[in-house]
Amino acid sequence: MNRKLGIFFLSTSSLGFNAVAADNEIYKLDDVYITSTGIKQYTSESAKPVTVLSGEELQTKMGTTIGDTLKNELGITSQSFGPGVGTPVIRGQSGPRVRVLQNSVGNNDVSSLSPDHANGVNPISAERIEVLRGPSTLLYGNGAIGGIVNVIDNRIPEQVPNKLLGGATAQRYDSASDLTSSALKLDGGKDKFAFHLDGFYNDQKNTHIGGQQIDESAARATDPTLEGTPVLNNPNGVIPNSNARSRGGSAGASVIGDIGLVGAAINSLENNYGIPPNGTGGDPVRVQMNQTKYDFKGQLNKPFALAKELRLKFGYTDYKHVELDNGEVATTFLNKTYESRLELEHQPLGIVKGVMGFQSVNSDFSALGAEALVPQSKIDSYGLFAVESFKIKDITYELGLRGEWQGISPETTYSSVSYVPLSGSVSALWDITKQHQLSLGVTQSQRAPQIQELFSNGVHEATMSYEKGDANLQKEISYNLDLGYKFNTTWMTSELNLFNNWVNDYIYQQQDYQVFNENLEAFQLICSDPGACVPVLQSAQANAIFRGFETKTLFTIMQNHYGAVDLTLFGDYTRGTFEQGGNVPRMPPLRYGFELSYEKNDITTQARLTRGEAQNDAGENQSNTPGYLLLNLGTQYQLATFHQSEVQLFAAGKNMLNENIRNSTSYLRNFAPDPGRSAEIGIRVSY
Repeated sequence: MNRKLGIFFLSTSSLGFNAVAADNEIYKLDDVYITSTGIKQYTSESAKPVTVLSGEELQTKMGTTIGDTLKNELGITSQSFGPGVGTPVIRGQSGPRVRVLQNSVGNNDVSSLSPDHANGVNPISAERIEVLRGPSTLLYGNGAIGGIVNVIDNRIPEQVPNKLLGGATAQRYDSASDLTSSALKLDGGKDKFAFHLDGFYNDQKNTHIGGQQIDESAARATDPTLEGTPVLNNPNGVIPNSNARSRGGSAGASVIGDIGLVGAAINSLENNYGIPPNGTGGDPVRVQMNQTKYDFKGQLNKPFALAKELRLKFGYTDYKHVELDNGEVATTFLNKTYESRLELEHQPLGIVKGVMGFQSVNSDFSALGAEALVPQSKIDSYGLFAVESFKIKDITYELGLRGEWQGISPETTYSSVSYVPLSGSVSALWDITKQHQLSLGVTQSQRAPQIQELFSNGVHEATMSYEKGDANLQKEISYNLDLGYKFNTTWMTSELNLFNNWVNDYIYQQQDYQVFNENLEAFQLICSDPGACVPVLQSAQANAIFRGFETKTLFTIMQNHYGAVDLTLFGDYTRGTFEQGGNVPRMPPLRYGFELSYEKNDITTQARLTRGEAQNDAGENQSNTPGYLLLNLGTQYQLATFHQSEVQLFAAGKNMLNENIRNSTSYLRNFAPDPGRSAEIGIRVSY
């Protein structure tokens, strides 16, 4: 069945090859531009897969986390760890292989260290979210083989607004968790001065689901913590301890002139969320996260010959993550990070344009407490990068290079380690005709292992496991091939991306066959003390291959005085295997479906049906997940302008079939299914 569906989507996406003779009209690809490449360019000029959410589309898809916001985009899912945590998974890659930025500067939380750590970027204040792959990722770091997620807001204004004071406010409610969400944004300025203020508050109770919380058969087959527990506390229709509360805000200002700009901002974020229990009756675990960021931005326009723009960005992050076991502090993660970027966008040199620069990241990382599992360390990295592009006839080329030095100095008996990852990428976009585009990208990327992959050694209460690192890990080296095709005409637009990624020495967590007895503080093959043992997760390396596709085809069914109706067919798939045999754990399943949208005047409606196939290639000591059908409905109504204000009402029905969906990319798929049927209503006012 899966093979037939894959052939169907590939065939659908290639219909455009035969459509040129039938329709020679020119259809404009889009007018969306991307800024994360270092040079503003339209998505239609990009040779690599690009996802951009902004404006009404972003507001419609907005979730409480970055992963939740992006999870329905092609090739992207969310590595949920209960409703309070959602980090993006791109083509099966997550953690350190997907770097989340805020205004092109690293957020520098500890979300990449463990799946229970929430990301320090809240999407509610975002003006646009860009997801990039290919050469441009080398602007921000080595090893982001999944991609870059850049959340852009107006925290440090780059333009003086056209009125003294404007802004927006939004209020929404979601019945799945009785979520109430409030957000406010103010922008203003005059002459050469501009300012920005924003704030939000989210409060949600325990999440309602479409069945029982725990998949007992799957959980007992893979989780030794359940041994000796004959009866599990397995409620129906709700996930206990899944409530969460977060709040945050930013304040920034800039002075902007013809020669450039200078600006600064401060941001604060607080987040308290629960970890869903495993049904054994253990003490509840919660996480209290606090983050304060200070950002500085400077820009000089044409500072000297051959220079178009010289940009300096500097950020300081003070991050604290406290894991509470029944209200008592178990482990505290602290991360104080300085990150700086210096970028030079040069004037076109003949047909060549591009950007080059220097980046440094310096962190003091600590894991404190009786259950601290990672040594206190100083982590430093220094990188040089360049991305250049040029066009010859109908082909646009883009090249990227990055060299980096990374070092970790633990303040324990562990020895310091250092790595020199080197990466390069080249891509080409061929405008075959005004309707057909073909792209090819080749990337060689190296990633140094992170501190938790090297030096973890202890019980982690939030993940209910004993985590063991390996200080002898080598660099990952990946070779990625990306082939894309786009077809555009007045009646249909279509795109297809195929990828194949070979990774030498791929680093992953493998569940060991032994368990750790917390009472005896010893490793055992068979638990001698039921209820006191946790699984052992060991850092390991093996050669791996990832391959898959993403495809989308949009048909314009009707466009007249009755309104416009569009039908979109979509699908994506990622398959991860080890060369020596076996499956890479926590891969997303094959997804496919359709979306029907209707628009007339000030009203827009959508109906989206997604089929997720069963994930039966879950990996060693991992549980499979069943297939599902996900039906989402949505509508937006734009009220007439009132006193220079725009008012939009919106409503959505999510998971209308009330399926109990188990997320195959989640560590807690057996204990925390996705939310059940829910209704969302809200209002947005811009003025």
